Amino acid sequence: MPDVYYKKTLDFYHAGQTLRFHISQDLFSSHQVDVGTVRLLRSLDAASSFHKILDLGCGYGPLGLTLKKRYPDSVVHLVDRDALAVDYTRQNAALNHSADVLVYGSLGYDDVTARDFDLILSNIPGKAGETVIAGLLRDAGHFLTPDGMVAIVVVAALEATVAHILDDPDIEIIFQETRSGHAIFHYRFSTAYRDRRRPFENGFAAGLYHRDNVMLSVGQLAFPLQTVRGLPEFDTLSYRSALLVEELRRMQGTPLGHAVIFNPGQGHIPVALWKLLQPADIALVDRDLLSLRCARYNLVQNGCPESRLTTAHQVGLSPQAAGQSVDLLAGVVREEEGPAAAEQLMEQAAAQLVPGGMALITAASTPITRLEKAIQPGKLWRIEKRRRDKGISLLVMRRR
Repeated sequence: MPDVYYKKTLDFYHAGQTLRFHISQDLFSSHQVDVGTVRLLRSLDAASSFHKILDLGCGYGPLGLTLKKRYPDSVVHLVDRDALAVDYTRQNAALNHSADVLVYGSLGYDDVTARDFDLILSNIPGKAGETVIAGLLRDAGHFLTPDGMVAIVVVAALEATVAHILDDPDIEIIFQETRSGHAIFHYRFSTAYRDRRRPFENGFAAGLYHRDNVMLSVGQLAFPLQTVRGLPEFDTLSYRSALLVEELRRMQGTPLGHAVIFNPGQGHIPVALWKLLQPADIALVDRDLLSLRCARYNLVQNGCPESRLTTAHQVGLSPQAAGQSVDLLAGVVREEEGPAAAEQLMEQAAAQLVPGGMALITAASTPITRLEKAIQPGKLWRIEKRRRDKGISLLVMRRR
């Protein structure tokens, strides 16, 4: 199957080394390696050696894989909350013949599988929010050797924020530079800091990402949600989601076995599904670990037994439901992924739904029109309904 996310292959030259990167349009810095990343790498040029490295929020891998090339005997962990980033970093590790690299999904440090790194590095996302940034900067102390170092880059507008977070007598800033719209910090933790710190606590469970508790009302349906930073729909339901919830309400009372919700966001759609239909089990599928954790949390808080829940951190739908009989598949299309990805999503949906199974898909009207033409109604799908309003459409289809 062709890679519908692929944009181009980029040659990257740094410190006498040449690397090649497959790049996706839907990942950060898809035109060329980000200037901040290049600046951060250059700030490490004088370092003697690193043996165990963590690249936190690796994207398609330019930081960690470049340092692996420079220090071939090192062990490098590259983690990201986006499954597409994980997929592309794995591709790029193979493309650059990088051994002793571990690439996997992690929400911040929550899923990191090792300790005792002598270097943690990260290009901190500018939109992460101060609470999340503070957690990323300070929790590094739990994962370093006593002499280990953190090296980060942020946009220059966040320099004062980072300096404030690191303003601690037991944190030593050993290098700081602002240049070309970016600020770079190298810092380490003192023995006193390590002695007084609490044991590491999972960031999501500790509320690092939590934003607000809201009561969501859609018609006569009302339920509480814990919303998080970094995801949309934190205070109100989008029209896309409202259309889906309304269609689920129309199905109330229909017996339902296995349901799959893709791109569950804050959890509005999964919770509405549970409240209205109470399927035998629910699978949540998303690229974004934060979305999966948040939606799962909200389902459990709204009475869904954990035994009925599974999550899949992956791109697309396949092969999450292999061997399962999917009765209902619903979700909001990621329009930024492009029409080819949406068409592939529907091919995967058709392969997983039982005959007679239903798919509820919503997006802006233009992508839905393209999708409606591409899926060849009459061959695999019967289109039962299309609702269109305010530039948004909902497509209700049944698998033949």
